[in-house]
Amino acid sequence: MDQKIFEGIKQIEKTLGTLSSAQKILLATDGSVTTILDVLKGHVNIRTLVQEFLEADEEAASLLDIEVGDTINYRVVVIEGRQPLIYAISMIPLKRLNNDFKEDLIKADIPIGRILRKHNIESRREIKSVSVEEPGPEMVEIFKTNSPMLRRTYNIIHKDQVLIWLMETFPHSLFKD
Repeated sequence: MDQKIFEGIKQIEKTLGTLSSAQKILLATDGSVTTILDVLKGHVNIRTLVQEFLEADEEAASLLDIEVGDTINYRVVVIEGRQPLIYAISMIPLKRLNNDFKEDLIKADIPIGRILRKHNIESRREIKSVSVEEPGPEMVEIFKTNSPMLRRTYNIIHKDQVLIWLMETFPHSLFKD
């Protein structure tokens, strides 16, 4: 595990107390979160809240290593089983996708990990940060809790370029051992 991520988890534990093994795995994994959730909670689904094509602003361009104004797919989803499990935001530069991948992405309710697997896209995940946040109104509404939120950001790298930037958030009250 990257030393920065290990330190980030230690910082979160200073604030919230010991995290469960499942919480640490969800924060630190460089594999498919969907697969982990399928194992922990049974088959999970995606509920898409927002899916739109936008022109990259300076922040998005910087995160994705693209030009300001390039078209990105901006997607906000909730991964859920019997209850909401993870809130996820993704940004994907369209110029790095082939048409079949793009079509599956636009169908919306397919997890990114499953799309990557379906298209045999070799990739790696690069964890950028882990943190704890106070829940905003949207998180309280989705998860029905005021629990602090655990958050991580990461890139999915393909051919040495950022294919997808992701931010995943879930309540500290979930995934306790």
